[in-house]
Amino acid sequence: MDRNHAALPQDDWETERMQLRTDLGGRMKAVRLGCGLTLEAAAQRTGLALSTIHKIENGRVSPSYENLVRIARAYDIGMERLFSSDHEAHQTTRMSVTKAGQGRKVRSKNFEYEVLCNALAEKKIIPLVTLVEKRAPLRPEDLESHDGEETLYVLSGRVELVVEHYQPVILEPGDCAYFDSTIKHGLRALDDTETKVFWACTYIDVDT
Repeated sequence: MDRNHAALPQDDWETERMQLRTDLGGRMKAVRLGCGLTLEAAAQRTGLALSTIHKIENGRVSPSYENLVRIARAYDIGMERLFSSDHEAHQTTRMSVTKAGQGRKVRSKNFEYEVLCNALAEKKIIPLVTLVEKRAPLRPEDLESHDGEETLYVLSGRVELVVEHYQPVILEPGDCAYFDSTIKHGLRALDDTETKVFWACTYIDVDT
């Protein structure tokens, strides 16, 4: 994310958020059409409501990370295809570098992700720098789960990590956590200051 982001006036930030949502929706629609899927077929494959997919594609709602994973897997593509408008289907590069602040920004339901090293096709790990929002204490219905594992390292601010069956944990800069993504989990910022974490999630089982 741009280092000057915290200084953006609120109106400018809201405009940027809407643009991120619109851009992501447009890419997701293009990928769906490229896969030859109707909205009905996409809903059946993903298990999401047709209306939900339609709203995401039209920039009316932001998908959760769990739904991004479900959509990518249902379309049989790597998640990087959802984050890049110029991704080449047959990329063969096995190394990718992202300079500071130059990752692809994606707006999700409760987070803004900066997707790193997006040029590497079919990655087994999705590396992200994530802006975490302050919100009310997480309720069971706020938690989500998905296949894989993930780790996060706090860069700035304080976060509360909630993982089902465990006591919530407060993490500060320099603290790290690793957990099984199939267990319901959630994350929230505790302070009004800019809160960022480095977040790495497995997208494909590491044994495949």
